[in-house]
Amino acid sequence: VMSILLHGDAAFAGQGVVYETFHLSDLPSYTTNGTIHVVVNNQIGFTTDPRMARSSPYPTDVARVVNAPIFHVNADDPEAVMYVCSVAAEWRNTFNKDVVVDLVCYRRRGHNEMDEPMFTQPLMYKQIHKQVPVLKKYADKLIADGTVTLQEFEEEIAKYDRICEEAYTRSKDNKILHIKHWLDSPWAGFFTADGEPKSMSCPPTGISEELLTHIGNVASSVPVEDFKIHSGLSRILKARSEMTKNRLVDWALAEYMAFGSALKEGTHVRLSGQDVERGTF
Repeated sequence: VMSILLHGDAAFAGQGVVYETFHLSDLPSYTTNGTIHVVVNNQIGFTTDPRMARSSPYPTDVARVVNAPIFHVNADDPEAVMYVCSVAAEWRNTFNKDVVVDLVCYRRRGHNEMDEPMFTQPLMYKQIHKQVPVLKKYADKLIADGTVTLQEFEEEIAKYDRICEEAYTRSKDNKILHIKHWLDSPWAGFFTADGEPKSMSCPPTGISEELLTHIGNVASSVPVEDFKIHSGLSRILKARSEMTKNRLVDWALAEYMAFGSALKEGTHVRLSGQDVERGTF
C-alpha cells in the first residue's frame, strides 16, 4: 500500500493540518512509511495572488520542515510529470519518507460556475486564454514525432467521448440511489439488499456491578509487588479505590471501565500518544 495525498497549492501552504501531518509522518505508531504528496499548483488558489497568500516563494515550502524532497514540474509536459512521479515513488519505496510533487500548472476556468477569474486576475487570465491546452500540445508533439497518427489520436478522443456519453445516458435510467456503492467498504450486515441501512438499534451493552468493581480495583492497583511509584500517583490510585468502594465514578474511571470491559470480552483496545502514556486519560 502506498499513500498518495492530493492537495491544492493554497491549501498546502495555508492549512494547518498539512504541517501537522508532516510532523506525524515519521513518528512511531503513526508513520505511513512515506506519503507521496501531489500538489496541483494552479498558482492562484481560489482567486488570490501567491504574494497575498503566503510568505514563502513556493507553496510546497512547508514540506521542508521534514526535509522532504520537492519536485517542481511543468504540468504542460506530461512525460516530465510521469518521470518525476516515478522518481517520487522510488524515493518513497527506498527511504520510506514523504516526498512532494509540485505540478506547476494553471486553471483554465473559474473556481466554480459562479467565479469569473477575469474580475480579479485579468492579466493572468489573458495569458491563460492564449495557452494551447495540454492535450493538444502533447498530441501535436506525438504526431510530429511520428509516435501516433492524427487518425489514431482522433479515434482515441472519440472513444473517450463515447465512454462519457454512454455513462451519462445510463445515469438517467438510475431511479434508486444505492448508498452502499458510495462507501469504500460497506460494513457487512449493515445494509439491506437494496442499499438501505438496517435497524439502528444496539444490543444491550450493560455489565454487572461485580465486573465494574473488579475493573475499578484493578485500575486502582499496581501490578508489580514492591514497586515504588510516584507519591502523586499513589494518591490518585487511592482516590480511585475509594470511589470504586463508594460506587462513584469520574471520567477517568468510567473510561477504565469501558476499556476494561471491552478487553474482558476479548476486544482489542489500542491506545497511543503522550497523554495516554502519562495517564491523562
